[in-house]
Amino acid sequence: MNWVGGSRYLGRAGRPEVGVIRRDVTETIAAHTRALQRPLYAVTASAIRKADTPLILTLHWHGFHRDGEPGRRLRSVAGSAVQLNLRWHDFAVLDRAIIDAGWALGAWDVERVARPPWWRLNAPVAEAVAGHRAFADYSDLPSAHDPVVVEAPDQRDLIALAARKGYVRWLFRPRKGGLWRQLDGDDSTLDADGGRPLPCPVPLQPDGRELRRKVLYRLGQGNGFLIL
Repeated sequence: MNWVGGSRYLGRAGRPEVGVIRRDVTETIAAHTRALQRPLYAVTASAIRKADTPLILTLHWHGFHRDGEPGRRLRSVAGSAVQLNLRWHDFAVLDRAIIDAGWALGAWDVERVARPPWWRLNAPVAEAVAGHRAFADYSDLPSAHDPVVVEAPDQRDLIALAARKGYVRWLFRPRKGGLWRQLDGDDSTLDADGGRPLPCPVPLQPDGRELRRKVLYRLGQGNGFLIL
């Protein structure tokens, strides 16, 4: 099953470009940040270990809103999950693009975790829950909570595919346009807006498809030490 341009397509995909994927990720983040006028707490991206499948990008916002009339309790602002239809054959291209996006947005690090399929004998329930969360599915929670607003028409298909094939999840906390910009830091790589100019000098590590393997890309660097 393949996708492109918001719908499934037939035929062989063209060779992907790191710059195109990175631009899709950063422009999606920028557009949602402008629209919501809220600081970002974190960004997660999840992809199935199968070429040419979409990326689910989830933006986790910092902020609260009052539920209904004045005097009602405050609720966390719902996250935003977006399906990005990308063409990619080489996993390293996807990895490079997301790390570059984290670099450009001033993240201190990018975490990458490979997860196994959870449709298998004796798989822990926690693995299934984590898999659904990675693709922005919170349907097991009361509907009134609405923790994430989802714009992903193929979400159910992607979850089913991830359950059979496994997936990879990235996480970074942007400083540019994010909550973390409010904190004092000693990161010599950041510009005045909290971002960084490309290209990102951090090299890729092995492709991350080993089951349960976690890789942490250190991006921030202070005067003689790394920002943790």
